[in-house]
Amino acid sequence: MNTYEGMFIFQDSLKDDALEASVKDVREEIEKLGGAIENTARIGRRPFARLQGKRQKAGQYVVMNFLLDPLQVSTLLARLRMKEEVFRAQIIRQPITEEAATAAKEG
Repeated sequence: MNTYEGMFIFQDSLKDDALEASVKDVREEIEKLGGAIENTARIGRRPFARLQGKRQKAGQYVVMNFLLDPLQVSTLLARLRMKEEVFRAQIIRQPITEEAATAAKEG
C-alpha cells in the first residue's frame, strides 16, 4: 500500500450536513477498496480563478491522507466521477519517508 493525499472539491451549494455526508461517502469508497484513512482536513470554501463547468464560481475543499493499493487508485477516481457532489478529485502519491522504508524492510 502507498500513502496518498487526495484533494477533493465538493459542490459549493452543499450545506454543512450534506458536505459531511459527501465526505463520509468518499471515505467509505476508499475503505471499500481496502484503503485506510489517516486524516481528513476541511480547508473550506475557495473561489476559482475562473468559471468552471456549469458556472461554478467556488468549491468546498477537503484534503484526505490515506493508504491505498496503487492498483485501486484509478477505480477510486472512476467511482468519484459518478458522484454528483464531487466536483473534482486529485490524488497524489506521497513520498516514502526513511522511517517507512526502514519499517518496510524490517517487516
